Amino acid sequence: MPSANTVAESAPIETVPEETRDIQTPEGRLFAKRWHVPKATGSVAAPIVLMHDSLGCIPLWRTFPRQLALATGRDVIAYDRLGFGESDPQSGPLALDFVAREAEHVIPLVLAAFGISRFIACGHSVGGAMAVESASLLPERCEALITMGAQTFPEDLTLAGIRLAKADFAEAENLARLRKYHGEKSRWVVDAWTDTWLDPAFANWNLDSALARLSCPRLAIHGSQDPYGSVVHAGIIAGEHGVARILEGIGHVPYRENEALTLSIIKDFIADRR
Repeated sequence: MPSANTVAESAPIETVPEETRDIQTPEGRLFAKRWHVPKATGSVAAPIVLMHDSLGCIPLWRTFPRQLALATGRDVIAYDRLGFGESDPQSGPLALDFVAREAEHVIPLVLAAFGISRFIACGHSVGGAMAVESASLLPERCEALITMGAQTFPEDLTLAGIRLAKADFAEAENLARLRKYHGEKSRWVVDAWTDTWLDPAFANWNLDSALARLSCPRLAIHGSQDPYGSVVHAGIIAGEHGVARILEGIGHVPYRENEALTLSIIKDFIADRR
């Protein structure tokens, strides 16, 4: 198990020192990681906080956090939600308001653990929805919102994709692929995603209230070929005053399918707001 604080030392210029941290919550321990970038004296740029998707965890961000730190000159923080990756297990189904709960109860603990007063919320898929909720609930602390492949309501396309995934993960060999990232929690991870979204009681979930409260600049990145949600979601998140970037030929994971383009879009968005 990682120690509470470990920081790489004597790093070359293009190496981003990494710090791992355990965060205690009332429900269990979370595993988190911070990528540091060198800063000019007195620089206090708000870090970017990453929120992962329904099957995600820190390793599945791949090289994106490091490259994002280098591209933007900001520290990047990611964490495994309870039940995922190296965080403690979670039992039972997800609460139907789990998206808002994450923003209300967990994100403040993550910020406190790293001593962060202001941040940029950045999330992928359902993590994007959590980023929206975080920006809306913490308007005085959130400088900007970035989403990638986020959903704003349970669209028919989203549910169709989840049904296919549920059938795929019924096969033992497919579920086994997740064990590298979630270990014995893998079955719970899949069921928490598929059973929650396919529950008829979840059909009325949406981000309408959170989006109505947003006051920070926002960027919504979405692949034109995303099998888990149409580009309509990017338009809803961007609204009248935000930026929606539709990436042609890209599916559900822009930061992996075209990392360079995704980084460039985010870098320009953040730079325009300085």
